[in-house]
Amino acid sequence: MATPDDPSTDPPLPAAGDQRAPRPPGKRGGDAPRRKKKAAATGQPTGKATSKGTGKADKILRVEQRTKTVAGEGEMVMLPSLAAPAWEFVHPRCARRRREDIAEVEAMIEAGETEIAREELVWLLSECPDFLEAHLQLGLLALEEDDPKLARGHFGRAVELGFRALEAAGNPRPLPYALPGNRPFFESAKGLVHALLESGRKGMALDTAKQVAALDPVDPLGLLRLAAADGGGKHG
Repeated sequence: MATPDDPSTDPPLPAAGDQRAPRPPGKRGGDAPRRKKKAAATGQPTGKATSKGTGKADKILRVEQRTKTVAGEGEMVMLPSLAAPAWEFVHPRCARRRREDIAEVEAMIEAGETEIAREELVWLLSECPDFLEAHLQLGLLALEEDDPKLARGHFGRAVELGFRALEAAGNPRPLPYALPGNRPFFESAKGLVHALLESGRKGMALDTAKQVAALDPVDPLGLLRLAAADGGGKHG
């Protein structure tokens, strides 16, 4: 399914077949990542799950049908009033195993270590290309640094991956934002709309908002309202 943004004009992100860059040591933990790699190579426990042995299917974003009670990303969500089943993204195993890494990245960003956080996120994507949360965090960093074009690349990739997973499942709906697994997709879509507006692409922003809002007509993040708002974008 075509995505609202053209990825060919945006900065490239690591692909599944790209050569993997070494994980950045960072300021937090010193050479700990290197020690963990060495331990993994010798068969010693590292304290974190690795991607070794995971198949291709374990690295692909997909969707599953939900009914009333679902186990989301780390929390339980009750949906007792559903008139019909809803759908939720199931994030790749390689992404689920790296929640702790995302928490570390958020701590780095809060501490002002944005460059180290960015390197960590790029490394995570080299290991797990469908990691929506990593794409989302990179997009937010780009927005903070006033680089809407770079932000479009990161947010756009997350949205593209989401629509690709939906297309593979036959384009089911609804896809409620209330389900935890869907939140990184919708938050990336909101970032994409904002970045498009900042780039002066209001028409594309509105098209994106309409496509995403159709998946959850409640539009809890106000994408349609954001895209239709006057001002805020650069023109030309």
